[in-house]
Amino acid sequence: MIRSSLAAIFLALLLFCACWAKPNGSKTKKPKQVVPTIDCDVRAGKINLPEFIAKCPAQCKETKQQVYGTGVFASISSICNAAIHSGVLTNTGGKVIVRKMAGQNIYKGSNSNGVRSLSLPKWRESFVVSVGKPKKGVIYPSTLDYVPSRPTYVKPTLATTTTPEPTTTTTPEPTTTTQAPTTTTTPPPPTTTRPRAAVHKVRDAGSSHPYLASRIGQSQNEQGKRPVQVFRGSTYPNRFPQRAGAGPGLRRPEAGSPIRRQPSSPVGPGTAFNRVQPAPPERTPTMSQSNPAFPRREWAPPSSPRPDWFPGARHPADVSYAAPDSGYTWSETDTPEITVPRSTDAEGNRKVPLDTTQTRVKPVDVWKPDTNPYESGFNARQQEPGPRAPELVSQGDPNCMVDLAFLMDGSWSIGKRRFQIQKDFLSEVAQVISVGVAGPMMGIIQYGDEPVTEISLRSYSNSREVKSAIEKIGQKGGLSNVGKALSYINKHYFSDANGNRGAAPNVAVVLVDGWPTDKVEEASRLARESGINIFFVTIEGADDNEKQNLVETNFVDKAVCRTNGFFSLPVTSWFALRKAVQPLVKRVCDTDRLVCSKTCVNANDIAFVIDGSSSVGTGNFRTVLQFVANITQEFEISDTDTRVGAVQYTYEQRLELGFGQYNTKAELLNAIKRINYWSGGTSTGAAITFAAEQLFSKSKPNKRKIMIVITDGRSYDDVRVPALAVHSQGVIAYSIGIAWAANDELEYIATDPDKEHSFFVDEFDNLYKFVPKIIHNICQEFNSQPRN
Repeated sequence: MIRSSLAAIFLALLLFCACWAKPNGSKTKKPKQVVPTIDCDVRAGKINLPEFIAKCPAQCKETKQQVYGTGVFASISSICNAAIHSGVLTNTGGKVIVRKMAGQNIYKGSNSNGVRSLSLPKWRESFVVSVGKPKKGVIYPSTLDYVPSRPTYVKPTLATTTTPEPTTTTTPEPTTTTQAPTTTTTPPPPTTTRPRAAVHKVRDAGSSHPYLASRIGQSQNEQGKRPVQVFRGSTYPNRFPQRAGAGPGLRRPEAGSPIRRQPSSPVGPGTAFNRVQPAPPERTPTMSQSNPAFPRREWAPPSSPRPDWFPGARHPADVSYAAPDSGYTWSETDTPEITVPRSTDAEGNRKVPLDTTQTRVKPVDVWKPDTNPYESGFNARQQEPGPRAPELVSQGDPNCMVDLAFLMDGSWSIGKRRFQIQKDFLSEVAQVISVGVAGPMMGIIQYGDEPVTEISLRSYSNSREVKSAIEKIGQKGGLSNVGKALSYINKHYFSDANGNRGAAPNVAVVLVDGWPTDKVEEASRLARESGINIFFVTIEGADDNEKQNLVETNFVDKAVCRTNGFFSLPVTSWFALRKAVQPLVKRVCDTDRLVCSKTCVNANDIAFVIDGSSSVGTGNFRTVLQFVANITQEFEISDTDTRVGAVQYTYEQRLELGFGQYNTKAELLNAIKRINYWSGGTSTGAAITFAAEQLFSKSKPNKRKIMIVITDGRSYDDVRVPALAVHSQGVIAYSIGIAWAANDELEYIATDPDKEHSFFVDEFDNLYKFVPKIIHNICQEFNSQPRN
């Protein structure tokens, strides 16, 4: 009996403990994280959650969705490509956690993990990405709340508003699993409540850059344009603003205006109007002419020419209307599209509309009773302009006489907006330098995979024509093959057929976004040797973390004319490119510092010291003169190019030709042939001293001094002291020995190394063999000079 009682008591306690441990009779299950999937083009700003997890598909890198910033990204950026750029994901896709942040002023562009991010000066919202592994106990929303791409509109009904069943929503903030997810039951708002302002697409007025699109919207709001809503499917904003004091949802007509129904929307219980509008006032001819709600008509030409409704020159700004943009950009404003009409002249050239960032532009579809149809900007035809008087050819700025070629970056990495900024920069340069036949001439080559001539040097003779041609240039795309472009200008561009003037220095300015995709060193060296002054303008160059991606390190120093900083101009941002106009123009017009215009064939003072002793003979002396003429033939002869002088010596010395005495090659060659044979002894040392006094003392500072001594025997006097004296004056001495010349004296005369500057032949008739060798050595020494 006692045992059975104890057993019953024990069983009761066991059941009580079990019920206390599990009041609901089952164990609470840990909720499972569901990860929603997004597309490669989804931007962080389109998801209305402060923090969430998402799964990116594979191959997002190939979609080339735009990313703005490094580490911290603007919310206009693609989530998946931002994750690849940060190294959180690879191109195979995966999970990523996104956390929203406040906006910032500077987003720096960079190239990382095969994704090129762009710079942005300001954006209203930022985000960061991290590996898609939630912390223990944190559950993110299983569905993403997308911001609608277009505003939703409520269709009001005439029937009494009914309240539907309550809905259950899960709190979107991440919650822990210490307790079950909380649910809240809230009744939906009545249908008469005004919908939340949503993100919608607006046409970017000439800009594909999101910052500029948002700035346009802000500028319009600051100028008193109150946000209005746009009917779905309509390109015009609502012409009747909401009445002050009206309810936030239904648009009420003004007092006294009857309600006009559309035929497609009969009134009945539960039936809504498609649109609720005040009935229009009585139609008049003036109204029908200017109201865009009515069909447009073609008006007869006015009796007098219509004045240009875009007065004044275009204000330089980041927003450019020079070319339409085919893309859209997202803007979180309620500002509707303002379409600025673009008129054309009789020649088909577009007139540049007024800059809306500086001047208030009213919407063209706002009806005004007193509007003149000929001044409204609609299809009123303009009178054909009369014939223009022929314009005089511009002489240009004579203080900047250069043949200037710009190599503009047309690669895909630059984007449409930056390509337009580059065109605006070139237009400003053309305006500042004052293109003309007696001043600078300007041409443009666009490079990508292959270089293409857009404007040759002889195409246009004034700045206005150059600027007009620049606006018509389209982006070619491809890689940034700068090396190919430099080879192209060296072989094909600076030619007589292309407008190269010869007397003007050749200047090439390379604009490059980031860095080239091929090597530039060899192509640049050949271009410099041809006399082309190479400048580099690098925009958003590689930082320390990106230098590992360079095809060629220190490519700027390997390419420019000199490494002293004068020929390189780094620009930190595309938005700062305009500030480089004046510094660049000042440098390319400083012809005294364009040292690469001087080449091995046009920058020398060459003195020939010719042995006229009795052992030479008349016939051999003529052979020596032919050798002198063959060397002279290889150089460009003028007072500003290479100058040639000659001294003949025996016991005495005679100046046969002075520097600058003959300034054309034909005159100089004829003068060499007319030198008469003297005959006598051999005093080579005295002849070297005489050449230094009579010729090299009058040499120009920017000329290389070269002395070529030709002798057929040992000198009667000492040659070492005179040779050391000219060497100390910077003279490069070559010695040519024939027949009985002494090798030791030839080595004393020649500049070190002797084997490169001292030559010996057994017979006079073999002198011609050394002409190519001497020319090659002169040019090799010239091109191997330190570029600083």
